Amino acid sequence: MATTTATISLGSADILSQAISLSSTMTLYKDGTESTGLEQMNYHRADIPTGTQFVLISESAALNTNPANYVYICNKNTDVTHYVTISIKDEVIGSLYAGDWMFIPFNNATTATAGSDDPSGDDTDIAIQAFTATNTIEYAMFHSGETLLTHTAS
Repeated sequence: MATTTATISLGSADILSQAISLSSTMTLYKDGTESTGLEQMNYHRADIPTGTQFVLISESAALNTNPANYVYICNKNTDVTHYVTISIKDEVIGSLYAGDWMFIPFNNATTATAGSDDPSGDDTDIAIQAFTATNTIEYAMFHSGETLLTHTAS
């Protein structure tokens, strides 16, 4: 069993009248368990050209079988004016400027088209679009497994 732990710490000396310090840690487990960790990870790095929309995480039948999936996305650029927008379906959920990152749970089991071979039917893909300049994006999905499609010779 793999053990993967996510930790976030937030601190500020001047956001409030007093200093604030928040920290949280969690272990990434398979859905419905407290002992079996997620044992697979897909990791990629991509250069997203300005104006290009790129699908980072495509919905699949594998993601529907276990809703305990987590996605990490980081904008590796260093120029603070370089940014990308992150979308799920047609909804922009946020922007990542140079050095920004996000970590979210991801489950697409609520759609009728999940796992469709037709890209236009995949309505919960996580997509990214670059603005201002080409952005180098690092991204990973932690999950409990995926089923590869079987092709037969015709």
